Amino acid sequence: MSVIQWDKKLIEKYNINGPRYTSYPTALMLSEQFEPNRIESALRTAEDGLCLYIHLPFCHKLCYYCGCNKVVTRHQHKADKYLNYLALEMAMYSPLVANKDIRQIHLGGGTPTFLTEAQLSRLMLLVRRYFNFIDNPEISIEIDPRSCSDEKLRHLRTLGFNRVSYGIQDFDQKVQVAINRVQDHDLISHQIKLSKELGFQSVNVDLIYGLPYQQPTTFSHSIKQVVTMDPDRISIFSYAHLPQRFAGQRKIPEDSIPQPSVKLQLLEQAITQLDSAGYQFIGMDHFARETDGLAIAQREGRLQRNFQGYTTDGQDALLGLGVSSISQVNGVLWQNEKELPAYYKRLDNQQLPVIKGISLNAEDKARAALISQIICHFTLDIEAFSRQWDISNFWQHFADAAYRLSPFIEDGLIQISAHQLRVTDKGRLWVRSICACFDQYLDNGQQRYSKVV
Repeated sequence: MSVIQWDKKLIEKYNINGPRYTSYPTALMLSEQFEPNRIESALRTAEDGLCLYIHLPFCHKLCYYCGCNKVVTRHQHKADKYLNYLALEMAMYSPLVANKDIRQIHLGGGTPTFLTEAQLSRLMLLVRRYFNFIDNPEISIEIDPRSCSDEKLRHLRTLGFNRVSYGIQDFDQKVQVAINRVQDHDLISHQIKLSKELGFQSVNVDLIYGLPYQQPTTFSHSIKQVVTMDPDRISIFSYAHLPQRFAGQRKIPEDSIPQPSVKLQLLEQAITQLDSAGYQFIGMDHFARETDGLAIAQREGRLQRNFQGYTTDGQDALLGLGVSSISQVNGVLWQNEKELPAYYKRLDNQQLPVIKGISLNAEDKARAALISQIICHFTLDIEAFSRQWDISNFWQHFADAAYRLSPFIEDGLIQISAHQLRVTDKGRLWVRSICACFDQYLDNGQQRYSKVV
């Protein structure tokens, strides 16, 4: 098992602003000049097998740190109206994918468990009405423990859900109060235990480093508590404090945000602790037990990446439904309207609620494949890649990247031979920065991204 190597000088040098590469080109490159008829062509000519992402934006309470697309409300009936419009959107896509099978469904948000048991049942009935499924598809949901009773968890299992992800963020009470997300340790521990007893195939937990008032000692304790719960996967995301973009973050005192040096300590100790606890470092911010599907896929060279992060499927076969969702199918990316009124209006007008998109050209597709390979597996077989993409001279073709990679080579972050590009253990922390060397679009908006760590 590889362990990340830390070097303070390299951290200062390479901790740049950069994309997470859940797609290439990134979502910032989507254009409002996009022609929606490209969607029909992409779906009809796509290979069999799609993944669905459904965005459910509603939350009962505002978490101050959150930068997701959400609607904070106590009015449960708003979800009923939203499901009505999701049904309209599904009906529009249904004939375009009539001969495709759905392999995965993921419910994200917002807070998907905002929905009642009856609303969740209705949603799954709609999905099965308008789409075809393989036997035993992977069905996952993001859970806010505060909005998921034992009864709701059991109901999710009866609906076919087999993977759950719990948003924990941090167990320290001072941090929880500061981000307006107070949740009981015992409740979460109980729900994770119950999830396993009910037969969910995989349990994931989310943590965030860089939150207000976090300190190495307290965050270390939170990680220990998570490890004791024995989830299959752990994600540790970097908090990006952008109060100018997200109004809720303005409620967080500026002086409570950890200094960059402290934030890096939080990440370093998290990686070290999880490695010691037997979790495989998948990449960037994901860890998994060696027996988990993500870890197995990485070892077997099958790991992929899409708008949900690391995945075993759906890199170029993801259909997004709901407000603000993003799709990527057969070399075409598109995003839905980001605000509910606009989303509803387009569907009322019998239009797909798409606001922008992009069609990848041959060069985009080649670079997307290259970046995905490096960010998922930390290595690239140059000869095999060149044959696949009909590139006669790899380094001549990627001359722009060769120039940008020079300091990474000198600092021992990557090793390059005639046949292979390999990210070293020392360089794994900077895989986003390394991938950015192959990004033709990055100069158009690099400062709009967060720091890579």
